[in-house]
Amino acid sequence: MSASLPVALNELPSPDADRPAPILLSGPDVGAAERQALLRAFDSGWIAPLGPEVDAFERELAACTGRGHAVALASGTAAIHLALIELGVGPGDEVLASTFTFAATVNPIRYLGATPVLVDSEPRTWGMDPTLHADDLARRARAGRLPKAVIVVDLYGEPCDHDALRDITARYEVPLIEDAAEALGARAAGGASAGSLGAAAVISFNGNKMITTGGGGVLLTDDEAAADRARRRASQARLPVAHYEHAEVGYNYRLSNLLAALGRAQLAGLPARVARRRRTAEAYRDRLADLPGVGFGPYDALGTGNGWLSVLLLDSSARRTPETLRLALAEHAIETRPVWKPMHLQPVFAGAPAILNGTSADAFAHGLCLPSGSGMSDDDLDRVVTAVRHELGGRP
Repeated sequence: MSASLPVALNELPSPDADRPAPILLSGPDVGAAERQALLRAFDSGWIAPLGPEVDAFERELAACTGRGHAVALASGTAAIHLALIELGVGPGDEVLASTFTFAATVNPIRYLGATPVLVDSEPRTWGMDPTLHADDLARRARAGRLPKAVIVVDLYGEPCDHDALRDITARYEVPLIEDAAEALGARAAGGASAGSLGAAAVISFNGNKMITTGGGGVLLTDDEAAADRARRRASQARLPVAHYEHAEVGYNYRLSNLLAALGRAQLAGLPARVARRRRTAEAYRDRLADLPGVGFGPYDALGTGNGWLSVLLLDSSARRTPETLRLALAEHAIETRPVWKPMHLQPVFAGAPAILNGTSADAFAHGLCLPSGSGMSDDDLDRVVTAVRHELGGRP
């Protein structure tokens, strides 16, 4: 799952002498180390798409996530696409996917002419509901129509129920893909890193993620041959001969050497970024929980989340709805966003089969993402808390 900074940013007032600078939802957190890394790569002469920074970034990402191999790519979406190709997904196939996610999780299923089957969330984690999933696979097994693959999502940096979902898919020998786009640095129950689940996993490095390469992603796998095939397909499927030889359709999906250098500098600072976002998440809970009608999205329900985005939940007793609060906070130069609109509610997937329990639709109706970037200062956090309390009628 990846997304650029929202159009809603245009609603924030322009800073001037009488107004503070906008607080972004999750802006890039970059500094001197990233600048030096880019200059190092530039001065090395490796300006072309691949080079030693890409190779090193892949090794470091594999080590960080406990995977055997990493393939650095232009986006997390590209990583999902290549993972599905490796699993042989094509026209007429069905792929089960979490409905509570960004469209990039599901779009690649359609790229390949397959049909997405959208599965709702469990309230604990907002990840795919294991009970719904198990019941559906049991029905499909009896009917002899198991899906080609399953894509689960670690939503907002909160690990889904890795153990249950892995066991369910293994029972029916259905390949599993983990969309950990938002979850780098999170850990599932038992301590396994986000990105370590399934036949393949993906992480995004878009501008609003835990680390950024400006735009980019990674495909993670323990299968060396699958990683080699993904690299070839991501490089226009050119075969290793002197002339240009292609035996299959390829894609221009590789990450550049310059951006890999940026990613390496970002990855080195990941623990501090996770710690900062978690402090912010905990501060919101400590300082806003007494407000009427206020609750929060899942946090450390199973394992340890990375605090990518903190979600405020407003019930009918709250002074404002999520949308009126969003607009009010924009007047304070504070950017917020609704939670992901579930895929079964999206016009583009209106005809897709869906297995629902109401959890994701309820979260969409009541949720608002608060600023959570690791670059936020304590003063920024105080501004957000003060503004939310003011708008929801709480004591200062």
